[in-house]
Amino acid sequence: MANQANSLAHTKWNCKCHIVFTPKYRRKVIYYQYRDDLREFIKQLCSFKGVRIIEGHMMPDHVHLLVEIPPKLAVSAFVGYLKGKSALMMFDKHANLKYKFGNRHFWAIGYYVSTVGLNEKTIAKYIRDQEKKDITEDKLSVREYEDPFHENRKPNK
Repeated sequence: MANQANSLAHTKWNCKCHIVFTPKYRRKVIYYQYRDDLREFIKQLCSFKGVRIIEGHMMPDHVHLLVEIPPKLAVSAFVGYLKGKSALMMFDKHANLKYKFGNRHFWAIGYYVSTVGLNEKTIAKYIRDQEKKDITEDKLSVREYEDPFHENRKPNK
């Protein structure tokens, strides 16, 4: 899993983040009836943004996600999108929550994020393989410089 890299047009990437966020006042609403709906909303929103959920767990008073986020998407922008849209979706599906959470604030302000890095061996292997690849490509594309405007003829005497 550590050596698996995704790709965009000019980028190879492996960006994994552990994200934790809580409902307002740490209410234990992510339990029983709202748990399944919230899980589906988060899956749906992640797929819209091209974010892959590696692991996820709904605790009674917080959410844990291990996600793979493309580098074109900022982590803060993604978490803001995820919390904002999932709150609106929850209030649309469960109208009674509007009265428990004043002003449609379902999630508490802030979140925790930690990047999940690669180990040293994987990075060393990547650097070695990248150097070998560059050398191979250089050997394939080596051509001596030829001046297209100068012909290699013997001078006339």
